[in-house]
Amino acid sequence: MEMDGKVVVVTGASMGIGEAIAKAFLERGARVVLLSRDALRSEAARQRLGSMDRTLAMSCDVRRREQIDRALALTLHSFGRVDVWVNNAGVGIRDTVADADPAALRELFETNLFGAITCMQALVPAMRENGGTIINISSVAGHLPVPYMAIYSASKFAMNAIGKGARLELRRNHINVLTVCPGYVRTDFGEHVVANRQGNLRPKQVKGVTAERVAEATYRGYRAGKREVVVPWTMIPVIKLYQLFPGLVEWAMEMAMKNSAGSPSK
Repeated sequence: MEMDGKVVVVTGASMGIGEAIAKAFLERGARVVLLSRDALRSEAARQRLGSMDRTLAMSCDVRRREQIDRALALTLHSFGRVDVWVNNAGVGIRDTVADADPAALRELFETNLFGAITCMQALVPAMRENGGTIINISSVAGHLPVPYMAIYSASKFAMNAIGKGARLELRRNHINVLTVCPGYVRTDFGEHVVANRQGNLRPKQVKGVTAERVAEATYRGYRAGKREVVVPWTMIPVIKLYQLFPGLVEWAMEMAMKNSAGSPSK
């Protein structure tokens, strides 16, 4: 199979996009390590995926360097190498910039951005010998600043910059860094927010893509050695439109804000 002998580590792998990515690589023959803050949830995802002889599950809080080092050491002890590391662990926030709790803001950046950077710093020395791929799961919100999610967007803008800059730095070590930017995804986003005090601007008619679709796009991007994947592809024109005519996109967002005024958070 395509991934026979390869070892893949996925953070935030207990559900949603992380679990779907783990499954996509596992089905191609890879050995997969599932990490999340909760060891029981990691193990539950492992049980759902099956292939117990090719999987490991353990707890890892990406805000803690010692836990990242432990997860990496156990992976190397069990499987001998790491070929792909997926930085998927993340939290969200729905709040205004003016009213956001500084503690919640810091928690979000510690997970979404600094956690990914810390994983990369821990991993790169182990990956330099044989090369490999680091995959950062970002967001279309890393290209488009979204009202009531501007803090979340900021963390993803930074992740996009970190990933693309690191890709140039690490190319000489045969390490590729792929940035994946999903749009609306049908996951339990509301269960992983550090604050949820504002309405959702997502149009009701937009159902979003599945986690499985994001996982397949991620896998194809990995195989092609790409720098970035946007899924669904229909978000690419929106990103380009914002780059060329930001006022037009901002007008549409303002209309959405008016329509959502007084709507309960979801």
